[in-house]
Amino acid sequence: MSNSGEKYSAKHDAINYDAIDRMETFNQFVKKKNTFLFGITITFLTFYILLPVLAFTPVLQQKAIGSITWVWVYSLALFIMTIVLCTLYVKMAAKFDKTAAAVLQEYKKAGAQQ
Repeated sequence: MSNSGEKYSAKHDAINYDAIDRMETFNQFVKKKNTFLFGITITFLTFYILLPVLAFTPVLQQKAIGSITWVWVYSLALFIMTIVLCTLYVKMAAKFDKTAAAVLQEYKKAGAQQ
């Protein structure tokens, strides 16, 4: 059991994280990922927090379809938004994983050349 722990430790100790942090491709990757995550988080929180605020305004208390008010429509839209944002995140996460692998491959290639 300790042998596998040693293999894991040796594999990760060989990576110079400071060198990766100085790579331009890594910094571009982190900036792109953080921009995406910040944007998706702000979008979700804005619409989520607005529901209790807008629920008691006359605008959302009006009837939309039959006896259903706009509060119910907005609430349903939040569920749809959550599903869409989660789907978008899963698709982008796969792209981010590929980009991270490419950055790590570039790091290994640069290390082999030195």
